[in-house]
Amino acid sequence: MKTLFEKIAAREIPAAIIYEDEAVFAFRDLHPQAPTHVLIVPKKPIPRIAEAAAKDQELLGHLLLKAAAVAAQLGLDKSGFRLVINNGHDGGETVPHLHCHILGGRPLAWPPG
Repeated sequence: MKTLFEKIAAREIPAAIIYEDEAVFAFRDLHPQAPTHVLIVPKKPIPRIAEAAAKDQELLGHLLLKAAAVAAQLGLDKSGFRLVINNGHDGGETVPHLHCHILGGRPLAWPPG
């Protein structure tokens, strides 16, 4: 069965996609936790970061570099932003498909959660 993100990538579910290349895509979160809240997702379905393998190293690097580029595209590079990857139930994971949250547009508290 396809994950929610695979369905979005296949355009089976609508989303406000703001970036896409052959390996990743980014779209606005439906329930934003900050003024700017975008998810960037690898097209390859890896359930979570703890299940990524050495063969995923290039994709994971690409994901992070593109997350920074999307943040800059959104104007967050000047004021700052946070990248979040949730892993497992206690980590806040709700979709079993690795993804990175790009959060910004306001000061973000520490510690999170």
